Parts: sequence; C-alpha cells; structure tokens
Amino acid sequence: MENSNTKNLFSRRHFIGSMVLATTAGALLRSCSAPAPKWKIGIYTRPWNKLDYKQALDSIAKAGFQYVGMMSHKGGRVISPDTSPEEAALIYEEARSRGLQIASISGYAFDRKASLDNNIAALKRLVDNSKICKCPNLMLNGVSAIEIEANYYKVIAESCDYAKSKGVELTLKPHGGTNATGAQCRGHIESIGHKNFNLWYDPGNIYYYSDGAIDPVADCADVDGLLTGMCVKDFRMPKDVNVTPGTGLVNFPELFTRLKQGGFKKGSLIIECLNSGEDPYLISEA
Repeated sequence: MENSNTKNLFSRRHFIGSMVLATTAGALLRSCSAPAPKWKIGIYTRPWNKLDYKQALDSIAKAGFQYVGMMSHKGGRVISPDTSPEEAALIYEEARSRGLQIASISGYAFDRKASLDNNIAALKRLVDNSKICKCPNLMLNGVSAIEIEANYYKVIAESCDYAKSKGVELTLKPHGGTNATGAQCRGHIESIGHKNFNLWYDPGNIYYYSDGAIDPVADCADVDGLLTGMCVKDFRMPKDVNVTPGTGLVNFPELFTRLKQGGFKKGSLIIECLNSGEDPYLISEA
C-alpha cells in the first residue's frame, strides 16, 4: 500500500511497525508523501487458496490493500503459461475493478518432459501474461533436482532479454533444493549476469528449508545488492510458514536493518502467508 493508506496499514500489521523501526530514519513513513511510493506493500492470494481468486481479491481489497500478488487459488495457479491472453486480461480487470494492482506473479514450473525450447516458450508466454496484467515482476521458485538445474537456468538466461522488452523483471526466490539459501541464489543470479534477473528474498523459506537452523538475518548478508522485492513470510517450528508475519521466529526489525545496509531501500514487500483460518479471520490478520 502507499500514500495516505499506508498509516492505516501500520495499525493493522504489527510487523510493518517493526520495519519502520528497522529503517532507522522511517523511510517507509517518508514514502507516504512521495510522488511515487518507495515500497509496494501487498499480499499474495495464497492465504485464500481454498477460494476462487475472485473471492480472494474481494477479501484482499476489503483488507485495504492496493497491491496483490497472484499465486495460488483453489484451481491451482491463478496465472500460468497455459493461461490464455484473454483469461489474463480478465484477471487483470478483476483486480483493477477492486482497486488492486498486480505487483507479482508466481506461476512457472519447469516441465521435465518438454524440450528446452518448449520450456523457454512457456516462460515467455508467462511473461506475455504478466505484461497483459501490467505486472512488473515474475517470481521464479527455482528447482530442487540437480539433474535439471542447468537447463532451468538456461531457460531463464534465454528469456531475460525478452522479459525486459516487455517490462517484466524475472526474480529468483529461496525455495529449497538448489536455491535454499541467499548464497545459492546469488550464485545462480551471477551465473546468468543479466540486469533483468534479480532476487526476491523470502526469510521464512530460509528458516523452513534449513529446519530452523539458518537465521535469515545472517543469511541475507549474502544477497547485498540483489534484492528488488520480498515475500514477507515468517516461520514457526517445527516446519510451518502459515504464520502471520511478526508472530514467528523471523526478527523483522533486524532483518530490514541488515537488508537496508545491503542496499534494499525500495521495492515490493508482498506478504505470502498468514495464520490459517477462515476468510473473516484472514482478513483481520491481513
């Protein structure tokens, strides 16, 4: 969220108050009066993944957000390479009609049975859908299987220029397997070496995929200069990320202090998960 509504957001989400403290000079608060917001604070559809995406959008708008991330709903991914241009346009209109801007899309999965060229074509179709939705970010989860790691990043490398031409940034998030830590993500991003391929951090996943052993405050030192956005996600032992940010193990004030030192001073902050519950409870948690 941005501008005058940002102050309302602070009162509903304790963790954002922690972020304001962590930015020392109150950069988030100062952005309220800026012509263009430094931070896009939104939420993914994932907490409402038992509902249709339209119902999720209703609840997200009711909670007061202006930015939404398209992830999962009861039909799978809201937007994927198989989503037709007409469907993508409809999804965009559904969001727009509720006063929501689509800030991020998660919807790509590498197909082992398909050729490299077909996988590249699939990612480019998802880029096209992102452009239709006027979404500037396509978040990629990486892969766990080492045997497809090389081809997965070839797909990304071959798609960076195309995505840039469409105004869509490609980002990698920590998601276990071959990209479970900040250092591993940095290795992949630097191996491609394209300005349109960056990092979308996820502190909850750092804890999750290390079974609580790696603190994201320490891990994020390996990602200086790479971040353009983040899945705002918390973690609770033994293995739970369905946690409202600010109520779990992630120390958000320390995390944002360290991220700011590394150059993360503007970008997207999209909440991915909340405590589990029915729709009215989720709205109150959001």
